[in-house]
Amino acid sequence: MKKIEVIDTLKEMPDEFSADELIERILLLQKIDAGLNQVGTGKIYSEEEAEKKLEKWLK
Repeated sequence: MKKIEVIDTLKEMPDEFSADELIERILLLQKIDAGLNQVGTGKIYSEEEAEKKLEKWLK
């Protein structure tokens, strides 16, 4: 994550917010960034692989 992303996030927040709200927003952005990096490096599952891994949870 880059400092500018945190600064932009801070600018988008309302005038009053809790530290928890800011931390949640930053963690969400970090997870999105990590997911995009995984896609970029090919570390993804095909739909079939995902269904196989989730099979026991979806029943």
